[in-house]
Amino acid sequence: MILASLLRPLRSFRCVLLFSILIRIGLIIYSEWHDSRSVVKYTDIDYRVFSDAAHFLLNPGPENENVAQGPLKSLLGWKISLGNPYTRETYRYTPLLALLVSPNDWSHPSFGKYLFALCDIVNGILIYKLLVNVILPSSSHNAASQPPNKTEKHASGPQHKRDELSRTEIEALATTFSAIHLLNPMVFSISTRGSSESVLSLFVLMTLYASLTKRWDAAAIMLGVSTHWKIYPVVYGVACVSALSGGSVGSTSWHLSLVNQKTIRFALLSAFTFGILNVVCFLIWGHPFLEETYLYHLHRLDHRHNFSPYFYFTYLTYPPLVKQPLDSESLSSWNQLMRSPLTSFVPQMTLALGAGLYYGHRIDDLPFAWFVQTVVFVNFNKVCTSQYFLWYLLLLPLILPRFHVSRRQAFTYVGVWIALQAFWLGEAYRLEFLGEDVFLSLWMRGLVYVLGNCWVLVELMKAYS
Repeated sequence: MILASLLRPLRSFRCVLLFSILIRIGLIIYSEWHDSRSVVKYTDIDYRVFSDAAHFLLNPGPENENVAQGPLKSLLGWKISLGNPYTRETYRYTPLLALLVSPNDWSHPSFGKYLFALCDIVNGILIYKLLVNVILPSSSHNAASQPPNKTEKHASGPQHKRDELSRTEIEALATTFSAIHLLNPMVFSISTRGSSESVLSLFVLMTLYASLTKRWDAAAIMLGVSTHWKIYPVVYGVACVSALSGGSVGSTSWHLSLVNQKTIRFALLSAFTFGILNVVCFLIWGHPFLEETYLYHLHRLDHRHNFSPYFYFTYLTYPPLVKQPLDSESLSSWNQLMRSPLTSFVPQMTLALGAGLYYGHRIDDLPFAWFVQTVVFVNFNKVCTSQYFLWYLLLLPLILPRFHVSRRQAFTYVGVWIALQAFWLGEAYRLEFLGEDVFLSLWMRGLVYVLGNCWVLVELMKAYS
């Protein structure tokens, strides 16, 4: 009774929205107080990197010191009064991010945090709008048109009701599902600490919103923007092409239907948007932009402990001999294999693109297709940290209405997902804080984590309606 009375005010989306805004503002104010008094900072180190990059961007140095060195300067002789954000070591993002948080330098140091928190809120609103206007009405209508089945009494979710939901019921369910994002501690803690993931999430949701409402030109443009910001959303393009093709998966002519006027237009417009943003950035900032934003991630070797199944092999072959070519006789075949981007890239992209083609052939299934693609991409990435989980948790509220699971199954899946992380973190604590040599056992727990996540994903694929 007490719990029900506490949750009753949150049944209104406005109340959820207001509560989530207050949480974020409170945490940002707290972060300023905490950081000024504690050696261990609340603010993420990445936020300091963003702020420093913004400072370098706005304050070019004399002559060639901290000056944008793109072709516009050398070929055309144009004087560009912009600095080089990559003067800040470890800044490996698009220059547009440094430009976005530039008010940190001349307005208020926490401007970026408020901006990232605002993107969080807008993401929650987009999730709510998608649920109310597209996903829940579609799920309700599809369920109402299906005959009852024997497992209906064990199922949960609006798709298993025999009658279509009313507007009031849809709004109530949308509020509940969107609260999973807006009131998620992992989401609001990461944005208020200064991580920029919410900006990318906004671009991804705008792409999905345009796709589900069949505004394909807008979707293509936003996909190009998303991919420029961070490269992984490129896999969503395959699911969009599959949805646009209109073909039936498994038919003999399905692969031929992937190439038509609509899919070609979508691909070209998306590629053009991605290309024009990169060309502009390259013309201004030159090779450092390409190296730090894209090329670095291809040859990146991160030997620090993380969830990736590849981390231990990278650790064993670290540090890389940067000055020697990969085909040097001094490098063993094993080292070459571990340092090759293809080792992780091939299985990762094969699974991600295949999932997009298979699950994306119906527009209504795009959220689930993107979810499966993202989980696979994160699980089999050569570097995997907790921050990457936000990439697929963003899509979770949008696909929950389509799952046909019992409460027991739902708690099992959530429990396994949390337990796997706790299982890994227990060993990571021994390595990070106690200094014990547990690299091998930590990697073995990482393998258990990957296998467990794959099991949860397969069960969700079975349960998806």
